[in-house]
Parts: sequence; structure tokens; C-alpha cells
Amino acid sequence: MATIKNFHDLQVWQKAHELVLLVYEVTSTFPTHELYGLVSQMRRAAISVASNIVEGFRRHSVNDSIHFYNISEGSLEELKYQLLVSRDLHYISDETYTRAHFLAEEVSKLLYSWKVSQRENTK
Repeated sequence: MATIKNFHDLQVWQKAHELVLLVYEVTSTFPTHELYGLVSQMRRAAISVASNIVEGFRRHSVNDSIHFYNISEGSLEELKYQLLVSRDLHYISDETYTRAHFLAEEVSKLLYSWKVSQRENTK
């Protein structure tokens, strides 16, 4: 198993970063009247997912780290809903929604597994 030296080594962060880039790409085509609404919210939620993984990684106690991973999970759920709204408003296609939702689910599973592994390392 590879040694994890920094957050770049975390598969969950790598996928979360990929999700951030996808959200920025997708929202760049939204109507301009959504710039300070849905676009801003989606980008902030996506950034929050990855940022809280990074912050949790650098915490010195497992409980403190888990707190940030929980925030990340909350932001991820928020983003999933915002993707659904975007699809229903026809700002994104069904294909784009499916792609983004699949990636979000992948991040969710990885984040859950990462949290479990961190808890187990303290036993």
C-alpha cells in the first residue's frame, strides 16, 4: 500500500477535485442570471467538498478530521440536489447530469470508506 504523504495522494481528494473541475465546466454555460444564484452555490458546494477533505487531512485528531469529512459529505449532498435542479431547469442535459451524479456518488463512497479507515486506524 502506498504511503500517503499529503492530500494529493488521497484518491477521495483526487475524485473530489475532478468533480470541482466538472462543476466549473458545466456551470460556465448556465444563463447569466444564475451567476450569483445556482452557479455560485454549486461552485461553492463543490469546492467545499474538496476543501474540507484537505482540512480534515491536516487535523491532528481523528475526531477533528471526521468533523471536516462530515462537512464535506453535507456539501456533497447539497451539490447532488443542485445538479438535479440544474437538470430539471434544463441547464444541463440528462447525460451531463448522469456523468456528474455518477462522479458525486463515487466521491461519496470514497469519502465514506476514508472515514471508516481513519476510525479503524485509532483502534
